[in-house]
Formats: sequence, C-alpha cells, structure tokens
Amino acid sequence: MRTSQIFLRSGLTVAAVAALPLTLTAPSAAAFGSGISVSTSGSSVSVTTNSCPSKGSSFGSASLLANGQVNFSQGRQMPLSGTSTTQSAVWSNVSAGTYTVIVVCQDGTTAGTQSVVVSTSAVPKVTKTPRISLPTLPSSPSRGVLGGLGGATKDYRTATLVGGGALVASGVVATAWYLRRRAKPHRL
Repeated sequence: MRTSQIFLRSGLTVAAVAALPLTLTAPSAAAFGSGISVSTSGSSVSVTTNSCPSKGSSFGSASLLANGQVNFSQGRQMPLSGTSTTQSAVWSNVSAGTYTVIVVCQDGTTAGTQSVVVSTSAVPKVTKTPRISLPTLPSSPSRGVLGGLGGATKDYRTATLVGGGALVASGVVATAWYLRRRAKPHRL
C-alpha cells in the first residue's frame, strides 16, 4: 500500500515536471485575441496597442463606432500617438452606450477590434453640500478647570504643596518598606 502511494506521487511529480516547459513556452490567450486594450473612465474611452509600427511620423488611427455603425470611416476617428513600443488614442465626452473600437495601423493592417460599454453614471454629480448646524455651547469658564490642582476651585498655596509632598513621601516610605520585607527570607 505504501509503495503504491510513493509510485503514484512520483508519477504525478514527473508528469508535472514534464508539462512545465510546455506551459512556459505556450503563448498566452491574449496573444490569440485582440491586439488592443480598451478601457473607460467616466465619459472617456481609451485604446492602447503595441501592434502598430511607425511609418514615418504616424502609427495609424483608431475609430470609435457607435451602435449601428459598421464601417471604420463611420466612427469617431483619432490618430494613434505614442512611441514605437506603445500607441494610444483617447475619446472624450462619450455618451453612455455600447461601442466598438477598431485600430488600423499605418500599413493598413487591423491591430484589433474590441467592444466596450460606457456608463457615465459611475461619476456622481454633486449638487449641493448639506450644512450641519451645531447647537450653541455654554461659554467656557474664565480660569479654565484648574487641572493642575486636581480640579480644585480654591488654591491653598503652601498648604496644598505641603499636603502633596507628605502624600508622596509616605508613598515612597511605604514602597521601600514593602520591598525590603519581601527581600528578607522568611524564618520560622
């Protein structure tokens, strides 16, 4: 029984190790899909790609097609801008709805097509800030609460200092006496 479990575990380990190079070299699912990435933020739509090489000063253009539009030329077109590694385009003030973004490179190849839903309700509209009225508080005492004197309303000057000093001294003496008693061994 124990030997069969060891062989089973060994077989699974060998299978996993054999499959590892295949999973590391296999292209990702994103490589087979669209070569563009579309995102929305409020009423803005942006597209990013790295599939359009530069031909001079232009990378190509992107088009935002509304529902019912089927042709690249029917949509709102924007030129791609960026670098040789990443190109992008942004549309502002896009109303709510479902759109299709198409990117066509300068050489005429289509980099990708992707649908996007724009929802402008994600940005809340602030109409008016509510005001909170606080009740009026009674006026504070003119001398404060005299916290340094324990909240007393009358200061006895020297008598207060002598009384506080006596309390502190008796506390020190009592602590020393207690610790001294504990340090001695108990005798019978």
